[in-house]
Amino acid sequence: MSVKDLPLEIRPREKLLARGPAALTDTELLALLLRTGIAGKGVLQLADELLQWRQPNASPHGTKPYSGIAGLLHASPEELRAIKGLGPAKRAVILAVLELARRATGQRMQHSNVVADQASMKQYLQLHIAHKPYEVFAVCFLDSHNRLIAMEEMFRGTINQASVHPREVVQRALQYGASSVVLSHNHPSGSVLPSRADEALTQTLKTTLALIDVRVIDHIIVAPGLSLSMAERGLL
Repeated sequence: MSVKDLPLEIRPREKLLARGPAALTDTELLALLLRTGIAGKGVLQLADELLQWRQPNASPHGTKPYSGIAGLLHASPEELRAIKGLGPAKRAVILAVLELARRATGQRMQHSNVVADQASMKQYLQLHIAHKPYEVFAVCFLDSHNRLIAMEEMFRGTINQASVHPREVVQRALQYGASSVVLSHNHPSGSVLPSRADEALTQTLKTTLALIDVRVIDHIIVAPGLSLSMAERGLL
């Protein structure tokens, strides 16, 4: 059944306008983004099938595949291109939605106290690095009011004291005039438990940055759908 064959009050767009976006299912929300189906398949059926698509597990690090809205929104452009039924226009819409979410969260972080709004900080890092199939070490540089100045993905690969160079973090902190930082990295394995190497690296950076009067507020580890604050665990 196509959308135009549905009673007016349960068509996704009319339902959203009358009852708000929370009233819609994942399928209905995705159908609104896609707008049209493909030959022989209505937009609701297409949306439902896309939500069954599971992200491939092609990572040598053992990234667990995930499906649904999270799978689609965190899929790479190459993965989206391989999904049957997603032409260039529909792929562009999905990629744009994720980028809008990233930018909106980043703007909120620039005007709010990261320490007081840790949930948003975790969400921001989830959107940026949790889905990557390789380890990324990122640093969020904060001003004297704990507002985000910038976030940089500084190192890639296995995260340990050998691969992360404290002097480069110090240089960027000085360039930004940062008063404090939030460290972060992802675990492609899906677990957010810190390793001994994670704890050692945190202490090294904390000691090094203290020499230029920059405080390490937290080290947040993320994976798809999960996050862990080392400060909350008493590991800072």
